[in-house]
Amino acid sequence: MPGVLFVSGATAALLAGSALVTAAPAPFTPPPDKIVIDVASVNGSGCPLGTAAVALAPDHTAFTVTYSQYLAQVGLGSQPTDFRKNCQINLIVHVPQGYSYAVASADYRGYAHLERGARATQKASYYFQGSPDTASRTHAFNGPLDNDWQVTDSTDWDQLVWAPCGVQRNFNINTELRVSAGASDPAKTNSFVAMDSADGDIRTVYHFAWKTCPQR
Repeated sequence: MPGVLFVSGATAALLAGSALVTAAPAPFTPPPDKIVIDVASVNGSGCPLGTAAVALAPDHTAFTVTYSQYLAQVGLGSQPTDFRKNCQINLIVHVPQGYSYAVASADYRGYAHLERGARATQKASYYFQGSPDTASRTHAFNGPLDNDWQVTDSTDWDQLVWAPCGVQRNFNINTELRVSAGASDPAKTNSFVAMDSADGDIRTVYHFAWKTCPQR
């Protein structure tokens, strides 16, 4: 995918199409001018430096985060702190004047191996810097499980958390993976949940929604 942003702080700028946007654009209709996403920071035990990348979709309706070391585990071969991993991505989204955006949905994918009795959760929170409004979703997995997983966070249009009009505010995405041995025996087994991939096939996709700001 073009326009990959690595945690070194590189910037992706992609030109939008020539179609005009109406005064009241429908969800996922991007503005007509270019959008630039800067990665301000990527921090967390699940995304050490150089292990996460962000890419903007050519049509500006989504961006993708790819991880290479995002894994939480318990049991054989794990450390006491490995049961929980997190990653916070701080993005600066530069949009044309007169537009606001929100993340309308997010698709998360990964792989999980959970012994019988073990449990895992995937959680994500979304908020703009300085704003009291936070959207969060949690998904649970129960063992036995040994397969790919995929979950979607979706928000109704009237409940979206929008970027403030006329003010540049960083957008934060805080994700977490957590595993509990539960009734399984961590001395004899290993359970894990991952949001990573050596070949880049497992990614997290965030879908934008757009609207016009009120005229002043």
